Amino acid sequence: MSAARDYELPEDYEWPRPPAGGWLADDLDTLPNLPPHTELIDGSLVFMSPQTRFHSRTLLLLETALWDQAPEHLEAIREMTVKLDDRNRPEPDVLVVPVDADSGPRQTCFRAEDVVLAVEVVSDESRDRDREAKPRKYAAAGVPHFWRVEENEGLPVVYVYELDPAIKAYVPTGIHHRTLKLDVPYPIGIDLTAIDRRRGPR
Repeated sequence: MSAARDYELPEDYEWPRPPAGGWLADDLDTLPNLPPHTELIDGSLVFMSPQTRFHSRTLLLLETALWDQAPEHLEAIREMTVKLDDRNRPEPDVLVVPVDADSGPRQTCFRAEDVVLAVEVVSDESRDRDREAKPRKYAAAGVPHFWRVEENEGLPVVYVYELDPAIKAYVPTGIHHRTLKLDVPYPIGIDLTAIDRRRGPR
């Protein structure tokens, strides 16, 4: 396997050719041999680059904290797609959803109305989508809480947004360095420096 990518395509692989008007959200479940973590944005397939160490560690930190601190009716899960509409099925890095949104072990996505919080950890290749396109789409679909996570000197910085339902747009409510402490969507406290706790204090 090539060291440059974490998914090896078959030698005879042919890239999917979109139908007129683009792909639909349900096509992600039936198209053969898609690379892991393929998203659908405006009817186009988006393929993910390999994760960086920062990205992977940040996902683990946030998912674990959100899961551990969630009330009994909510749970955190990572890297599951959300069907926003027929032409958009993005994959947030971390989600908070109701426990009863679980439809079984073969479930591949959540409905937009089930998502309480969507978290995107920004990477070089996803910067424009994570900062602009995806927040707009989450807000339009009614997702009440959104976090954008950026890297600064090796540590996560969390930009927190809350939906203004009157205008279907996000309003920024805070920028969190080193420590994240919130009351919504439920009481949450996260030591953001713990991303590297095995390396000692910064």
